[in-house]
Amino acid sequence: MSWSPADIPDLSGRTALVTGVSRGGLGYFTALELARAGARVVLAGRSPDKLTETERAIRDDLPDAPLERLVVDLADLTSVGTAAGVAAGFGPIDLLVNNAGIMATPYRRTVDGFESQLATNHFGPFLLTGLLLPQLADDARVVTVSSQMHRVAHRPPLGDPRAKPRPYLRWIAYSQTKLANLLFTFELDRRLRASGSPVRAMAAHPGYAGTHLVANGRFGRSSGGIASVLDRANQAIGQSPAIGAWPTLMAATADLQGSTYCGPSGLGEAGGPPQLVGWSRQAGDRESQRRLWEVSEEATGISYP
Repeated sequence: MSWSPADIPDLSGRTALVTGVSRGGLGYFTALELARAGARVVLAGRSPDKLTETERAIRDDLPDAPLERLVVDLADLTSVGTAAGVAAGFGPIDLLVNNAGIMATPYRRTVDGFESQLATNHFGPFLLTGLLLPQLADDARVVTVSSQMHRVAHRPPLGDPRAKPRPYLRWIAYSQTKLANLLFTFELDRRLRASGSPVRAMAAHPGYAGTHLVANGRFGRSSGGIASVLDRANQAIGQSPAIGAWPTLMAATADLQGSTYCGPSGLGEAGGPPQLVGWSRQAGDRESQRRLWEVSEEATGISYP
C-alpha cells in the first residue's frame, strides 16, 4: 500500500481531537492535514499560549479552518477530567489522536504521584480516552502514537506506578511508556470488538522524526546553548515532522481494521512513506495487555464501560 496525505478523504462535518499540537511538532502537522481535509480540529495542549500560536499558524495556511482549543495537562488526572468535561461541548468526536508525549526526561513525580513520562504518555491518554469514549461517534477511531523505542523495553510497566524505579533510567522509562501505548491500543480494540462497538483503536509511530522532543527531554528546552546544538543535529538526521506525521494520518483516515499499526516504510522504519508495520513480541502479549489495563484503571480511577 502506497499512502500519502493526498489519500486523505474529505473530512467535512467530522471532528478530530488531537493532543500535543505545539507548532512544528508531529501533532501540529497531524492537525494541519486533518483541517486541510475539512475536519473541525480540537487543538488540545497544556499551554494556552502555545495553543494560540498553533491556531494562528494553521490559520496562516488555512484561514477558514474550523478550529477549537482545549487546555489539558495529561500529567494531571484532575486536569484531564476537567478537559473531558469541556470537550463534551464539542459534540460527537470522530477521531481522537493521542499524540502528546514527553521523551527521556529527568525523574519527576507528578501531582498524582506517578513518574512523569508514564503519566503523560500513558495514564493521561488512558483516562482521556475512557472519559471521551461515550462521546465518540459510531465509526470513530482512537489513534495512539507509539515509537520504535517500544522494542527497547525489557518489560512493560506493570508494577506499582507510584514506586520510583531504581535506578531510574530515562530512556528505559520512555521505552516502557511506548510499549504501554501499544498494549493499551490492542486491549482497547479487543474490548471494543467484544462489546460490539464499531469504534476502532489503532497505533502509529513516526520513525526518526526531527522534532524538539529530544532536546526538550534532555534540557527542558529546545533552544539556547547546547540545547540548540542538539535540536539542530536531531533535525538534520531525522525526517521532517511533517512527514513523520504521515503514519498517524494514515492510521486516522485510511481504510484499515482495528489494531493496525502504521509506521515508515524505509530502512529500519526510520523514515519514508507509511505502511503497515509489526510490533515486538511483548507488545502482542495478551496477558500484559490485560494486566496493564487493570493497573491503569486502578491508577486513574476509571472503569471503562
